[in-house]
Order: sequence, then structure tokens, then C-alpha cells
Amino acid sequence: MSEHSLSSTQCPECSAALVMRFGKRGPFLGCSAYPKCEFIRPLHKNDGHIVKYLDKSCPTCGDELVLRQGRFGMFIGCLAYPDCDFIESPEKKAESTEIECPECHIGHLVERTSRFGKSFFACDTFPTCRFAVNSPPMVGECEVCHFPLLIEKKLASGIKQQCANRKCHHYQTEKAS
Repeated sequence: MSEHSLSSTQCPECSAALVMRFGKRGPFLGCSAYPKCEFIRPLHKNDGHIVKYLDKSCPTCGDELVLRQGRFGMFIGCLAYPDCDFIESPEKKAESTEIECPECHIGHLVERTSRFGKSFFACDTFPTCRFAVNSPPMVGECEVCHFPLLIEKKLASGIKQQCANRKCHHYQTEKAS
């Protein structure tokens, strides 16, 4: 761990000078009287940087809401953070596909968005059921393993139906009309 002196900042606990130190989690300010005084202050809060002001008021405190980019993706939060910790998802509510989950047979598949912005379809009983597919689901049964769900795959040769079972992934034969 290395350190650099900051002459203008004093420790709020013992009035000794604060020094910039570099640890395994990045830079931070620490008291120069360490180990007698163990005061530290992180230099970077990972609460998400502001992307856009939304011109809407916070339902909790009335301050302005902002769109932030955090370590788990985009989220809407209060400008008065950390005094107000209101957070909501910027995504629209998940639309159900009315296709029954083939794994638990209780929930239905809904379209969701990953933290990277990609769409996927997952069971709405998550975390009880963790079934998910990356392609749009279709009602049908696999002709090889009889799994009760197919997915729509876009290939260079056109759109094909594929078994949604991870162990099978059989492409269905096209039926002549």
C-alpha cells in the first residue's frame, strides 16, 4: 500500500493530516496517525454517475429524479442520495407471453432485459424457477426429445424452430403445407 500527503485536509477524528493511500480496492483517504487513528474515507462512491435529469419529482422526498449508470446497469434514483434512497427500474414492466414455463409449469415466460441491454425470456416465478431462454419462445413440442417449448432462431437460411431444451437444441423439420 502506498500513500501521498494531502496537506490541506485534516482527519475529522484526530486533526492529523489525511493522506491518499492505494489499496486493493482502489484509492482512499486515510489518517496519517494510523494505527492510533483508523479513520478512512473512500474517494469514489459507487452509487452511479448521473446520466440524465428527468424533470420528475421523487415520490419520497420531492427532490428531482435522475437516471444513473451503476455497476448493475441503469436505474432511476433521487438526486438527494444518500439522504433519500429512492430507487426504481427505468424499464417498462415485463409483458407476459402467456406461454407456460416448461420447467415449473406454474409461471409464465416474460420478456426481460439484462443489465447489458439484451432481451431474454424467463419464468415470472424467479427466483423459485430459474428457466430462461435468449430467443423468443414458441408454443410447440420437440420432435426428438418432446420438450414442450420451441424457440425462434434467426439464421442465414431464414427463421427456424429449435428445441428450447439445453441438452437437445434440435432444429425442427419444416412441414410441407
